[in-house]
Amino acid sequence: MQQLTPSNPPIIAVIGLGYVGLPLALAFSKHYQVIGYDLDQARVDALKKGEDTTLESDAEAIKNASNLSLTNELSLIASATVFIVTVPTPVNADKSPDLSSLLYASSQIASLLKRGDIVIYESTVYPGCTEEDCIPILEAESGLKFPEDFKVGYSPERINPGDKEHTLQNVIKIVSGCDEESLDEIAKTYELVVAAGVHRATSIKVAEAAKIVENTQRDVNISLVNELSIIFNKMGINTFDVLEAAGTKWNFLKFYPGLVGGHCIGVDPYYLVHKAMQLGYHSKVINSGRYVNDSMGFYIGKQTAKKIIAQGKMIQEAHVLVMGATFKENVSDIRNSKVIDVVNELKSFQINVDVIDPHADSSEMEHEYGVSLATDIRKDYDAIILAVNHREYCQFDENYFKGMLKDGKGVFVDVKGIYRGKINDLTYWSL
Repeated sequence: MQQLTPSNPPIIAVIGLGYVGLPLALAFSKHYQVIGYDLDQARVDALKKGEDTTLESDAEAIKNASNLSLTNELSLIASATVFIVTVPTPVNADKSPDLSSLLYASSQIASLLKRGDIVIYESTVYPGCTEEDCIPILEAESGLKFPEDFKVGYSPERINPGDKEHTLQNVIKIVSGCDEESLDEIAKTYELVVAAGVHRATSIKVAEAAKIVENTQRDVNISLVNELSIIFNKMGINTFDVLEAAGTKWNFLKFYPGLVGGHCIGVDPYYLVHKAMQLGYHSKVINSGRYVNDSMGFYIGKQTAKKIIAQGKMIQEAHVLVMGATFKENVSDIRNSKVIDVVNELKSFQINVDVIDPHADSSEMEHEYGVSLATDIRKDYDAIILAVNHREYCQFDENYFKGMLKDGKGVFVDVKGIYRGKINDLTYWSL
């Protein structure tokens, strides 16, 4: 086993150059020779020009990374001694884990694996996946024996897209290894780039479970306030008013209602549910939380339609503007965005829907959801839904929204309640 010392530094290959992989590759390139690998040639070509569509890294940082090379050719990462896997792990249509990219990446690494190499997985998986699904591929297709010939570790990503405060460097990094030797070497490697330090998990399974629990906990708590918002709506009271009052107690946990999408919170709990099912346990709380959160887009769409009808308008002739399409504010990521559920529910009422977003790419929206972003904004909408609180959407006043509504009247749906107390003349509704 090679020692990762200044006299014998590793060559690091980062597999997958998305929201997680690129910042990681840039950070390691300040200390080591790094090869960034991605299957998408267009992505690699754009990065070589300093263009990052994720907006997680700026052009100068990419261009000035002298120890970083970028490629989509597998053979060019053969010299690496440490392979870090950061490929996406989404779910299938039936909510079962989609490990295809992870297993393919493992197969690619196996074709290059040498004695003394280390493979570190960062992709979110269920506990046991690294040892049960990935290592067998590495071993079988490389012809090497684990753990004698190569080592494996797991260090879950904790990047929050669009968050410039809680970055790779500023959040404690969970690390794990297949044995004490690999754990020590992996920990020391990450300590160079994570100023906040590392937490040495007792096993790979513990590290895998920790990441799943982080997002499952948030998902379950958000589902509670989403369910409360449905109840409070029937009572005619505002959920945010209730939470503001309840939040005055020192130990009240501050979660807020909203659309729960994206590649983490809206996906990771399903991985844990899947593993529990394999073990003969049917998760109740986690599944219930997922059901509530997955239904909120349809709920918002239906409530909007009801309020348009209540104003005496022909629903089939109604026009609605949806502001925001990404899964959260101030990012370009549309993966698993629940805004599309709002749109589809509105369309089920035969409502005409326009969608706009200053960060999303229209061609990606068309490819992923069959919905193009509108280029022209009407002046006669019957309702406006502020679905994503992008910074560009938080600076308006009521007159701005009136200017887009027919005769300056109509429904204003403020999903996250950012205009609460600021809308007086329009029919206002929020979760």
